[in-house]
Amino acid sequence: MNGDASKLLDGIRDGLSTGAAENPFVAAVTEGRAPLAAVAALAAEENLIIPSDRRSFLTLAARSDEPAAVDFFAGLAQGENLVLPLVAPLAAAAGMERAALESYEPRAGCQAYPSYVSWLALNAEPAAAALALVANFAAWGGYCAALAAALRERHGFDDEACAFLDFFATPAPELEERAVRAAQAALDRGEPLAGAQRYARLLHDYETGFWQTLATVP
Repeated sequence: MNGDASKLLDGIRDGLSTGAAENPFVAAVTEGRAPLAAVAALAAEENLIIPSDRRSFLTLAARSDEPAAVDFFAGLAQGENLVLPLVAPLAAAAGMERAALESYEPRAGCQAYPSYVSWLALNAEPAAAALALVANFAAWGGYCAALAAALRERHGFDDEACAFLDFFATPAPELEERAVRAAQAALDRGEPLAGAQRYARLLHDYETGFWQTLATVP
């Protein structure tokens, strides 16, 4: 065996900063300072991100030789299929009608993350990309949970309106298990997965930019 994938993942996570100060958008929603237009923008940006990420995950699945990696990325793509219909109710609850959702012009700061995921789909070693993605899942899920709670409390959003956020707030340990199995198989073949930490750091930075951009929506 040429390394421990679980320890590698732990080390990658330890290198990521997830302080509350990095996410002014969640803080603003939680404190009741964020306009609903910013929540609508979150939904509209995700309406574009989800199909892009789905294609990226399917590309990574197609490039993967390890069955656990194929399962991991195929599972992510299936999740995107499930969550896409949940975007419109969130947008509607925030005051954005379907026509406005479909004609929305995206912000570069929000679309940098899926653009980098697309880069990973074409250039990264799939097992390294899998570790990088799961390293960031916990922070993303926590933010979604905080947003769902705040929108219910402060704006009376119902379960349908919060279903998108609830989906990602729900832990999915099987995804991490698949990513770790894929990474372990790569390590056992002698692949160092040296890019995983860099991929995770950049994904984290791009996600931070996503939230910071939403915080500027008037």
